Amino acid sequence: MRAILYLHGFRSSPSSFKSRRLHAHFAARGEEGRFICPQLPPSPAEAFACVRALVDGKAADAFAVVGSSLGGFYATALAEATGCRAVLINPAVWPARDLAAYIGEQQAWHSDQRFFFRSEYIAELEALTVARITQPQRYLLLAATGDEVLDWREMTARYGGANQRVIDGSDHGLSDFDDYIDEVVGFCER
Repeated sequence: MRAILYLHGFRSSPSSFKSRRLHAHFAARGEEGRFICPQLPPSPAEAFACVRALVDGKAADAFAVVGSSLGGFYATALAEATGCRAVLINPAVWPARDLAAYIGEQQAWHSDQRFFFRSEYIAELEALTVARITQPQRYLLLAATGDEVLDWREMTARYGGANQRVIDGSDHGLSDFDDYIDEVVGFCER
């Protein structure tokens, strides 16, 4: 059975709704050890190094990655670097562009922790940007038309040829994630 690596978004954490729901899903199946969700540091280069270290030496079919928002961007970079399967939930398509407005002190969503998003992180995001995806069949995109943060049309264009589920309505956090969890896990396990 593949390990499932979940990558959270900007300002998020392993305490996010989707992370907790996936963890509970695997725990209910007695497979809690298959689910991995690290706390990613603010530096994109450090975050990606952390993710790479978790899968270092593992075959592409030994794990799958699920990423939400900025985690979807990292999941894309990981899938392209390793050949693993990837599920992208409202992924950040151009985070170097979008996160430039967030340079400075930030508040984490699930704690009182504050951190600095530094200007040099924009170059780190640019360095991680994949020119285009290869083998689009390895990807499942869930894009909500009601995403209030990112544009679902950019997502579907960026992941052309991938398995795509455009969700009418919903929101950036995909608050109706329970409706899609079996599809997400099923895609990872194929």
